[in-house]
Amino acid sequence: MSTQSEAALEAGLIATLRQMDYEYVQIVEEDNLYVNFKRQLEIHNKKQLAEVGRTSFTDEEFEKILIYLEGGTRFEKAKKLRDLYPLDMVNGQRIWVEFLNRTQWCQNEFQVSNQITVEGRKKCRYDVTILINGLPLVQIELKRRGVELKQAYNQIQRYHKTSFHGLFDYIQLFVISNGVNTRYFANNPNSGYKFTFNWTDAANHPFNELDKFAVFFLEKCTLGKIIGKYIVLHEGDKCLMVLRPYQFYAVEKILDRVQNSNDNGYIWHTTGAGKTLTSFKAAQLVSELDDVDKVMFVVDRHDLDTQTQSEYEAFEPGAVDSTDNTDELTVRFRNAVMLERVKKKLLGIPVARYDKEKRRAYLEYPDGRKVYEDEQ
Repeated sequence: MSTQSEAALEAGLIATLRQMDYEYVQIVEEDNLYVNFKRQLEIHNKKQLAEVGRTSFTDEEFEKILIYLEGGTRFEKAKKLRDLYPLDMVNGQRIWVEFLNRTQWCQNEFQVSNQITVEGRKKCRYDVTILINGLPLVQIELKRRGVELKQAYNQIQRYHKTSFHGLFDYIQLFVISNGVNTRYFANNPNSGYKFTFNWTDAANHPFNELDKFAVFFLEKCTLGKIIGKYIVLHEGDKCLMVLRPYQFYAVEKILDRVQNSNDNGYIWHTTGAGKTLTSFKAAQLVSELDDVDKVMFVVDRHDLDTQTQSEYEAFEPGAVDSTDNTDELTVRFRNAVMLERVKKKLLGIPVARYDKEKRRAYLEYPDGRKVYEDEQ
């Protein structure tokens, strides 16, 4: 295998991102980071500022924003990133400051920088940083070709212990690469290397090489969509999760079907493939569509009812209302996402059963008919 230095990989990645309309910004240390953040936040909120006759924040106003952003855990900061901040201006007026446009994800300000020096317990220089609206939301750690990829992962784990703080607590995603193998993962130090993923296309063809990964995964609208829509804030474990590519494409297909068709559809999942997370994210995003009032999630076994409700509650407490009585649906039909265990017979759908005497599977219909598998 040919070798390529980290510096060469870094230069090539930055060149690729600049060709994709990322703005390159040189940030030597944290002071430069805050200056750039103020300017980018003003650009992103120019409409809100214009409504009060302003184009920028005063130093006092920006200090309020920084104080607000500084507090809380990594998980709480991920929530702040997605919320609006009510800023009381020095003239007594109030505007709502947006840190990330989650609904129109292309309409964010994308920048790339490299070799930012940050001093915590140790002084560290990070390889490549992607900033969105001035906040460092994606950190990329590179190793030269031929080096085991897990070394890059371990490097990030060391950064967690020695240097990540301040605005770098807002990192949502990490990317690690040695040029020929590239993976991404959510900012969750406790998840482990097994929760790093390759990116693929919808046909499951992987983009392992760094240049291809950059073109498809780091494309501004794709990256904005993943951060805005496809990172899950797991309330139970107080951590960030990100969908695998096949989960991403499955939810995208469901959304497309709901928005653009009255047809049905199905998603085929194997055991352990993350069906519950996929269904939760799909239900959550469908419920946010303007023309959707309610989402029902129907299961046909009590164990699935209990398991699914438990996992949904871990993702978002209070998001699910459940009942096994169809008469209560009209009463319970208030929350955006509902979990309903309904007997298939009530829906006129056949129930799969097994005849022990004949040792054959069959379908039992509501009218009592039995259709064996070799009679269909």
